[in-house]
Amino acid sequence: MRRIGIDVGGTNTDAVLIDDGEVQCAVKAPTSEDVTGGIISALSALRAAPAGKGKVDSVMIGTTHFVNAIVQRRSLSPVGALRIGDPVSASLMPFCDWPGDLAQIAKGGVWSVGGGHEYDGRPILPLDEDAVREAAIEMCDQGLTAIAIASIFSPIDADHEQRAAVIIADEIPGAVITLSSDLGRIGLLERENVALLNAALSSLAIQTINAFEAALRQGGINAPLYITQNDGTVVEAATAIRFPVYSFASGATNSMRGAAYLSSIDDAIVVDVGGTTTDVGQLVSGFPRESNAVVEIGGVRTLFRMPELLSFGFGGGSHVCLDPLQVGPLSVGYQLIHDGLIFGGSQLTTTDIAVANGLLDLGNAELLCSINSATQSAVLAECERLIEEAIDRVKTRAGDTPLIAVGGGAFLVPDQLRGVSDLHRVVHGDCANAVGAAIAQVSGEIDQIFRDLSRTEAIEQATRLATLRAVEAGAAEDTLTTIETEDMPLSYLPGNSLRVRVRRVGDVTGS
Repeated sequence: MRRIGIDVGGTNTDAVLIDDGEVQCAVKAPTSEDVTGGIISALSALRAAPAGKGKVDSVMIGTTHFVNAIVQRRSLSPVGALRIGDPVSASLMPFCDWPGDLAQIAKGGVWSVGGGHEYDGRPILPLDEDAVREAAIEMCDQGLTAIAIASIFSPIDADHEQRAAVIIADEIPGAVITLSSDLGRIGLLERENVALLNAALSSLAIQTINAFEAALRQGGINAPLYITQNDGTVVEAATAIRFPVYSFASGATNSMRGAAYLSSIDDAIVVDVGGTTTDVGQLVSGFPRESNAVVEIGGVRTLFRMPELLSFGFGGGSHVCLDPLQVGPLSVGYQLIHDGLIFGGSQLTTTDIAVANGLLDLGNAELLCSINSATQSAVLAECERLIEEAIDRVKTRAGDTPLIAVGGGAFLVPDQLRGVSDLHRVVHGDCANAVGAAIAQVSGEIDQIFRDLSRTEAIEQATRLATLRAVEAGAAEDTLTTIETEDMPLSYLPGNSLRVRVRRVGDVTGS
């Protein structure tokens, strides 16, 4: 299988070609303001290489487009929010805990109707279908086409959400409808927030994926397109259009998966130093450890499939202030080739310090004669402190642990660090993110409460459901393996209640 993996970062767009598991060539191109321009440049450079010619079986792209839209409050659609839970959920309505500026952009309107379920799957009230239809008519009159539906305990029983979606689609034929039960876990507000964010990104997702496909056509590549997700796996482009929130943290998880693949180490801390930010996470069985806690995205509380990462403003393009000494969080980003001292610019960066210290051969080192050895040592010591502190915060147990350093700024990671037993640097580590995209598999996950079943029966049923989701997402069923199983007895619920979470991964169909 010949695959191309592409990862769009804040500074560089990386692309690799992998053939039968081996990296054949890797390239970097500056990330363009419109993102797709950088992809086209990277593809052109990749295809120009001798190994880059020939048929390509699939293309995997990771992008920061969607999370950047939330953080920067841009390109968002107004959302019609339908809450199913009257009268018990009326005290906290949709958007109630959002930052004011973001809510002002994304809040198209809020409607609440009777229905929802108890924790054990019993209906609180029958779904008020007349109220749903009336809400849909009002949404249509207001020109809303991005709709999010959230019902109380819908992960236990999604029937009310699904029926409401049918009614809304009947009244608004062109509506893009997001169901919270397709995305989030137990916890109404956090699950609803994920659905609202997903709906707000619906138009951008269509534009972005279409632009990616156009970039492939322009590059002369006729192959299926997959988009990488938060858990280090991929989905088909059509599915990614439906669920753009699943790509929020794909850049960091691509790097972690690439680090595991290139080093053949499945359990370690990964430090991915980019041009703008550094991401630190923990590999467990070759995949990023997932967060079981609330994760804030652009100030919005969410609880869904996200890696447990520590990200901070430190990278190869970080501003260096000498009085007082400070490294980051500001960065020149993709303007490094214009603003850095080694390229004739006026901004002192960590890359300048590394070149002055002999860690890197780049640009014109003669332009750094004013940076003495004491300054170099002080800045590099501060870099070391920032990295050690981040590693310590990510570790889950005492003692030293293996560490894999990847990313274009990995030259800033010293060979000796407190809390690290072995430090590994890998070939093509500067493009680990693109490698992780290229080798990504497909996943299916289930997180559900089961009643009146034995533990074995509950896990078996959850495994079947996770298998079904993985196959629907494009996985070859005969390649699926279970990489994570969690079960927790719920003593506060009646009967024999067990919450089970199962995640299965497998190869892309046809690979």
